[in-house]
Amino acid sequence: MAAKTANLYARIEPDVKEQAEEILATLGIPASNAINMFYKQIILNRGLPFEVKIPTERSVDISRLDAVALDAELEKGYEDMQAGRTKPAEQVFADIRKDYNI
Repeated sequence: MAAKTANLYARIEPDVKEQAEEILATLGIPASNAINMFYKQIILNRGLPFEVKIPTERSVDISRLDAVALDAELEKGYEDMQAGRTKPAEQVFADIRKDYNI
């Protein structure tokens, strides 16, 4: 016997849909399965399965930088490294595992 299903209609920005479905296709996951997985995670977490907050600092999108701005960002990173304002990779990965319970 086939499982019963319900239809879900949602409006989404076309570029967001396209980008997400491209990633899902690479993973071999149909969009409907991903949405079903998302809903199951909402149920398991009794809320959204991720934090919803305004980030305190935005990541730099290097694809939008010209050569001068890219050089400036790289220089900032180099200065941080020289001043010891960096973490070892092991610490970064440990923090990620802790933050995401993995």
